[in-house]
Amino acid sequence: MAVLYTVLKFAVITVLVSSLAEALVLAFVRGWASYDWRAAGVSLVDFLVREYPLRWLLPLAFWTDAMGWIYQHRLWTISMDNWTGWVACFLGQEFCYYWFHRASHRVRWFWCTHAIHHSSNQLNLSAAYRFGWTGRLTGTLLFYFLAPLLGLPPRIVLTLLSLNLLYQFWIHATWIPRLGPLEWILNTPSAHRVHHAANLDYLDANYGGVLIIFDRLFGTYVAERDDLPCRYGLVHPMTTYNLVEIEFGHWRALARDLWSARSVGQALCYLFMPPGWRPDGRGETTEDLRRRGAVVIGDGAAIGPAAP
Repeated sequence: MAVLYTVLKFAVITVLVSSLAEALVLAFVRGWASYDWRAAGVSLVDFLVREYPLRWLLPLAFWTDAMGWIYQHRLWTISMDNWTGWVACFLGQEFCYYWFHRASHRVRWFWCTHAIHHSSNQLNLSAAYRFGWTGRLTGTLLFYFLAPLLGLPPRIVLTLLSLNLLYQFWIHATWIPRLGPLEWILNTPSAHRVHHAANLDYLDANYGGVLIIFDRLFGTYVAERDDLPCRYGLVHPMTTYNLVEIEFGHWRALARDLWSARSVGQALCYLFMPPGWRPDGRGETTEDLRRRGAVVIGDGAAIGPAAP
């Protein structure tokens, strides 16, 4: 565990320096104006606010204490004295992350936070740490409660989750090609390009963290195609660099829809159905768009369907 903590300790500076290095190289190779420096600035501010003031103001104590309580009432105990316990923790964390990530695209309540990660119209290393500020308030750790119930120590599960997110930093690079046989097992840059693409054929795919095997098992894996270049960002592209709009625009739209709901059932559907759901059946969920066979590009402030 000491080695893992050391890795995480130096991760922040490594991530920031690496994203700056990539930006400078891409700007040099492709032209200074080709790199979206303002979007990178938004990502940096999002990261700094989340990791420093919000980490103190919105601690995870409630959720971690709940995981500790569940672990005290676990169904069985998994020994961490050998490699099998660590493999179990890794696979358990990956399984929980898959369902958390899938719900973050398919449940509007969670999408209102996760959409911020997908709001940049360029995919690069700086976009990797744009996560939004409301994740700790929405209950995302609920998806990891299964792990301590099954005997996986919460501290180890959460540490592996941090390493999972750190692993995903490098797969936000668009200049890394397909990686051959590794595409069958790992979440790679190619797989993650599909995940971030707003093309109709690519929506709601490739939710894995380190592994891609759960996408293959549950039918959400989509391979990158040579004949279909990825168009990154939201289905309704974000056209502003206003940080307040980026962080809270989806929540404001959700509040507006809840205010217009004509019944408790409609309000619950606005909260928990896929983004883009409408009570009249003329919404913009991924299924609605595929049924109509086209993606409508609109104003960046509009709330579109579950972009990846």
